[in-house]
Amino acid sequence: MAVTPTAPGAPGAPASGPPAPGAAASGPSGPLPPHHPPPARRTAWSEGVEKLRAAATTEPGRLRIIGAALAALVIAFGAVTAWQVADRESAADDVVVRSQPLSADAASIYRALAAADTAAASGFLAGAQEPPSVIKQYNDDIAEASGLLVKAAANTSSASTSGRQIARLNQLLPTYTGLVERARANNRQGLPLGGAYLRYANERMTTQLLPAAKKLYDEETDRLYRDYDDATAWPFVALGLGVLALGGLGWAQLRNYRRTNRVFNHGLLGASVASLAVLLWLAVGHALASSGLDDSRTYGQESLKVLSDARISSLQARANENLTLVSRGAVSTAAGGDKYEADYTSGMADLEKQLTRAGQLADDDGGKGPVQKAAESVKVWKTQHKDARATDDQGDYDAALEKVIGASDSTGQSFGKVDQALAAALEWERREFTEAAEDGRGALSGLAAGAAVLAVLAAAAALLGIGRRLSEYR
Repeated sequence: MAVTPTAPGAPGAPASGPPAPGAAASGPSGPLPPHHPPPARRTAWSEGVEKLRAAATTEPGRLRIIGAALAALVIAFGAVTAWQVADRESAADDVVVRSQPLSADAASIYRALAAADTAAASGFLAGAQEPPSVIKQYNDDIAEASGLLVKAAANTSSASTSGRQIARLNQLLPTYTGLVERARANNRQGLPLGGAYLRYANERMTTQLLPAAKKLYDEETDRLYRDYDDATAWPFVALGLGVLALGGLGWAQLRNYRRTNRVFNHGLLGASVASLAVLLWLAVGHALASSGLDDSRTYGQESLKVLSDARISSLQARANENLTLVSRGAVSTAAGGDKYEADYTSGMADLEKQLTRAGQLADDDGGKGPVQKAAESVKVWKTQHKDARATDDQGDYDAALEKVIGASDSTGQSFGKVDQALAAALEWERREFTEAAEDGRGALSGLAAGAAVLAVLAAAAALLGIGRRLSEYR
């Protein structure tokens, strides 16, 4: 029997066209499985976070996280402590072996130049035949200044401020010595031009050489104080990490106690003891180092600076006193007075202020004694100078000259006593500085290495303590 085809759309006709939305696709063998898009790729970070979250849902996982965090914190504490202590120990070394010696050498250059100028004026006043001792003093001072300039140049960058001042001094010093030799040559021949050369040499010294030496001294002293600041700066980052590490270890032990009723975990307790030892060593060691360095700065370096300034003031005052007689009123101030006499007066006023300050800074009899002797000699010097000036003003030049450079009861003798006393005070304060600075530097000795070792031991102890708790879950 023939089958009549069914019209499209008639009842019973098979469906044609795409499947309805939501309907499962079908194939020759039946329906196809539903299609799912491929999962998005996850980063290593997100996978790690997910694993960490999963681990944190169990007590063993939480213990592992706590152990890793404590070990990392303790190691960070030890590393930062070692780094900051090493940095401060290096600065303390610079104070003792580099900065202060360079500052002292710069002060010695300044003093030697002023002393050479004083000796040149003293020798000129003595007449055509200068005393051999004065000539030797002048030559020694010039040689000392030259040698210290070579030493300073070897330890200073030529591009730095100090390097530029050293180069300037090396350039100006031969010119100055040449002028002094011309003054001497003319003086030996009895020519008045010698006085003009000497005044010109003194002008070069006071307006060019000494200001350059002062800049060098100030720059080296500033560098010394910067090293002081670096050496005594408190290691707040290390101290903060130490407190944080102790707090973390304390929290971990409290947590352990609350969950197990066990008072102590030997590993965590050992880590706490080691961390506390590092923290106390750091705090006490740095406090002792700062105290020693502060003492060396206040009672050593500050005293050295004031005493050096006082010695230079006395040398310049002596040179001006001599030049007052050399010039015989040829150089005047704007107000009409003698320039060298005015400079002498201001220099002595500075000297007295500096000696007062040095006496205040001296903290023992060994430092106070020489300063008091210098102050007493300054008073005698001023009285003798006043008498010499009165004699010169009365027209008795030879008598005034004897009162300035004579062998007895002269201003030269009083100046010599002042210089000797200041030299003794400088030597004493230099020893005070060295002892205090060495004590300060010694307080940091071994701290960096010790902190690193103890931190590693603390981290290992913390991990062992956590490991004992983890073993209870196996």
